[in-house]
Amino acid sequence: GMVDWCKENVKASGYEDGPIRYLVDDVVKFVQREIRRGNKYDAIIMDPPSYGRGPKGEIWKIEDSIYPFIELCTQILSDDPLFFLINSYTTGLAPAVLTYMLSTELAKWNGHVDSQEIGLPVSSNGLVLPCGASGRWTAK
Repeated sequence: GMVDWCKENVKASGYEDGPIRYLVDDVVKFVQREIRRGNKYDAIIMDPPSYGRGPKGEIWKIEDSIYPFIELCTQILSDDPLFFLINSYTTGLAPAVLTYMLSTELAKWNGHVDSQEIGLPVSSNGLVLPCGASGRWTAK
């Protein structure tokens, strides 16, 4: 269902003819294969789950798994990457933590990190309901 939704968004954005690959796979295993194959990417966009279970009992807990996964993903970045984006709807993952992880792991490339809280405006009281965080490293 998620791939169909993505295809609808791609079509609505006018990118149907773009070089887009849709993958349904364990992302850690995919990245490990890409490292072995020597494939490189100019950009990475990730929206990791807060928690998940694999078919063989594997457990993904964002607080334990996100930093090693970011570190793994840097191994498939090109020599001159454009950006690295993390979006998370885990309310316990603070923007400062994303800034730290991205700044630490992408330090060898010349870039800038910006992280923000994600929130939904509450019309009844004017406050913002925290919903997670987003962090972005961009090349300078």
